[in-house]
Amino acid sequence: MKLISFIINRFGYKPKNLLFFLQATTHKSFLTTPSSENSNERLEFLGDAVLDTVIAEYLFLKFPNEDEGFLTKIKSKIVNRKNLSEIANAMKIRDVLRFNDTRSINMGSLEGNAFEAIIGAIFLDGGFEKVSNSINNYIIRKYINLTKLLEEEIDFKSTLFIWCQRRKLKIDFITVSETIENGQRIHKVKALINNTEYGVGIGSSKKVAEQEAAQKTLELIGEL
Repeated sequence: MKLISFIINRFGYKPKNLLFFLQATTHKSFLTTPSSENSNERLEFLGDAVLDTVIAEYLFLKFPNEDEGFLTKIKSKIVNRKNLSEIANAMKIRDVLRFNDTRSINMGSLEGNAFEAIIGAIFLDGGFEKVSNSINNYIIRKYINLTKLLEEEIDFKSTLFIWCQRRKLKIDFITVSETIENGQRIHKVKALINNTEYGVGIGSSKKVAEQEAAQKTLELIGEL
């Protein structure tokens, strides 16, 4: 009952087959004969892939005008070992873990792995839609501070995103032109906030042009 209550309260999901979740919260150190079949290692592998997919979809929809590089960078910040361990710790996931506490174990790693294993268990027990709802409505909302993650990016574009997000303003970067000058491609990009034009940037790549447009926008709104 304690495990069922934990899954419902932290993940917003009511287990049907409790065996999936017992395995997800069982570290191999707890077993008499450690085996990946009975420990949470296989579910961790599955959960890692599911979590990666759901977070990728979330960011894809959240930032419709961002390129692959930006999306990849933010996704890696969300699903890296350190961040997952912090989420698991905030959830107090160790309260439902089964492990041998007489052994020297990295609790951060154990908790983060168990978190992914539970994601894998929800996927097997309820399917992709259920696990996607759990991650979006419980994990992202309660345990992932997207603004803080963006703040860790020191570039002008991320700074501008944070400024707009806090004020619930729409931010877009629109390509004005792409030309060739002296054999080099030149990109011209403008930044729009709530469809109002602000800074314009020029660069040898779209990314460089967007950074300059963001910098000029921050100057115009008095943030630099």
